[in-house]
Amino acid sequence: MDQDSFPPTHLSRAGVSLLLAADEAGVPVLHHWGAALGDLDDEALHALVAARRPGVPMSAYDARRLTGLVPETTRGYTGTPALEGHRTGGGVAAVAPRLSAWSARVEDEAGQDARVVVSALDAEAGWEVELELELSVAGLVRLRTSVTNSTEGTLHLAGVRNVLPVAPHATELLDLTGRWCRERSPQRHPWVQGTHRRDGRHGRTGHDATLLLVAGTPGFGFSRGEVWAVHTAWSGNHTSYAERTAEGECLLGGGELLEPGEVALATGETYRSPWLLGSWSDAGLDPMSHRLHAHLRSVSPLTRGERPVVANTWEAVYFDHTLERLAALADVAASVGVERFVLDDGWFVGRRHDRAGLGGWTVDPTVWPEGLHPLVSHVRSLGMQFGLWVEPEMISEDSDAARAHPEWILRGRDSTLPPTWRYQQVLDLQDEEAYATVRDALVAVVEEYDVDYLKWDHNRDLTDVARAGSPAVHAQTLAVYRLLDELRAARPGLEIESCSSGGARVDAGILARTDRIWPSDTIDPLERQHIQRWTSLLVPPELMGSHVGGPVAHTTGRSHRLAYRAATALLHSFGTEWDLTGLDEETLEELTRWTALHKRVRPLIASGTLVHPDHPDPAVVVTGLVAEDRSEAWYVVATVAATATQHPARLRLTGLDPEQAYLLTDETIPSDQHLMDLAPWWAADGSTVTGRVAEVAGVSLPVLAPESAKVLRAVARRS
Repeated sequence: MDQDSFPPTHLSRAGVSLLLAADEAGVPVLHHWGAALGDLDDEALHALVAARRPGVPMSAYDARRLTGLVPETTRGYTGTPALEGHRTGGGVAAVAPRLSAWSARVEDEAGQDARVVVSALDAEAGWEVELELELSVAGLVRLRTSVTNSTEGTLHLAGVRNVLPVAPHATELLDLTGRWCRERSPQRHPWVQGTHRRDGRHGRTGHDATLLLVAGTPGFGFSRGEVWAVHTAWSGNHTSYAERTAEGECLLGGGELLEPGEVALATGETYRSPWLLGSWSDAGLDPMSHRLHAHLRSVSPLTRGERPVVANTWEAVYFDHTLERLAALADVAASVGVERFVLDDGWFVGRRHDRAGLGGWTVDPTVWPEGLHPLVSHVRSLGMQFGLWVEPEMISEDSDAARAHPEWILRGRDSTLPPTWRYQQVLDLQDEEAYATVRDALVAVVEEYDVDYLKWDHNRDLTDVARAGSPAVHAQTLAVYRLLDELRAARPGLEIESCSSGGARVDAGILARTDRIWPSDTIDPLERQHIQRWTSLLVPPELMGSHVGGPVAHTTGRSHRLAYRAATALLHSFGTEWDLTGLDEETLEELTRWTALHKRVRPLIASGTLVHPDHPDPAVVVTGLVAEDRSEAWYVVATVAATATQHPARLRLTGLDPEQAYLLTDETIPSDQHLMDLAPWWAADGSTVTGRVAEVAGVSLPVLAPESAKVLRAVARRS
């Protein structure tokens, strides 16, 4: 490929442009990713590319150099190379290839996702490389790389990464970190020269995974600033990084983290990297997230619709399973409006506590002498669906499966058992017998009880695990994907929730195969206000489970009023995780009203636009959902601490039609509220404002108690 055979290619969708062109050496360069460049003819495109040519500095290469679509150290790039590996048993043992013979195929039909497939090779070193670059109709970029071993010997891959360019005026970075029960905590810092890299080596995405790595203009927020973000769509070991070189390149990249010897390609074999997702916005984090939400909604396995209200039994009964107790819980759950009853951990053989039983998925006859049929029949007689908790990727050392097949446990490279985590080990899904046994057992239990829903858990990291002496995470991750795909093929209507010690596996790879994620094992609403806010950078609200727990949070010991707990869950996949059987009539009535309020909002959740109006007081956290046609919007205004001023600053409502008039009403369910919450909210007492006034001038907030919440509705007043 040279400049004449590959003229500049300009792709534009939904206000976003990509400009790809060959440099003077015929190497493809992604010159622009960001704001739409407008309608450009061939002459204008050539002129734009020419205007971006760098100079030739002193003490540097004697020709102009641009960083290619594939950053190569062999062409002078001194940052992180896109491709690394070496060869044994034949050919040139190059650590990094020098690609040539570039070619490209462009697919750019109006109304469709645009796509460019770029190919190259290093014939001497035996690398064939193909890049797929896509721009969706929603303006989301997807990029992945395939590497094929094209000559004799074995090609050992050390790194296959994808990168996207960022404008140099993005000088601030946002990434996320965390731990169990405090996932996705934001951290911001300047983007200085060098590499800021976030690696995840948990064998799963990880509680501390960054989710997105965002670069933006200083002070960007949810509704202000220009931002670029990337996400590595992979559920195993992975990396995300931001690189600013002394020469001036600014790149965001990511890929799978490969251990030595983990991916070794025989002649003719191909490795395909995970997708790198890239989203840009000139109006802050919310529009950036909307592109990602559109993508996940489009690839989610089942057609998105209204999500059933869930009652999960875990924090209600833990391992105390009896038909009498669970049937009573189901009775009360149905009475408050629950539509799906999920039996959590403890139903299968040997599982009376968390130290035994994993690996066999048959109902324990000592607890359920008639199987689960009496419970399932009772649940269905109440008009509810039935779901089960499973953890198919794990095995307990104290289990029938481990005693019969100790070889099914993934071990370290010297065949020793890794340290236990929650008293469990990892089941080797690369073993075909183990894989088939688990798959068939899951299909059997789902078919016998006509299970509607699986809560699929994954409660430990994969560290020091190997198979045949080689690292096992890559192949284990692919085996999990295969298991989910085959289970869905066997039961097409089955819904699956991805849980992993709470929020330790939240990524676009697992979300392409599941219908909901569990953001965190804590349902303390104070923690959830933060966790859900930042998880929503990637995950749309209907794919995010949020439950109303008991008055005292099991994970933190904090106590909160029902209104705060329910309002925190209102705009997501709503449910309860609470022993409802001991509640008085007044509390049950209040919970029933909150459940009914969620069902009023629910039609917007699966299709609406999620917004987070910025507020100057960090004690005030606002979450909103706006209908597709902007005829209606709901906002939850919550405090996570005492407000800085007695009268909080005005709330600027984003997402509304600026020319439309909206009636504002306070829809908070009356309850046993704090004295400070009893003051009326005058601005939400039938006031009418235009969308422009609501966003530019804002509306007054009432005096708010610490850790309290209000629900605001804005409905269009049609002329």
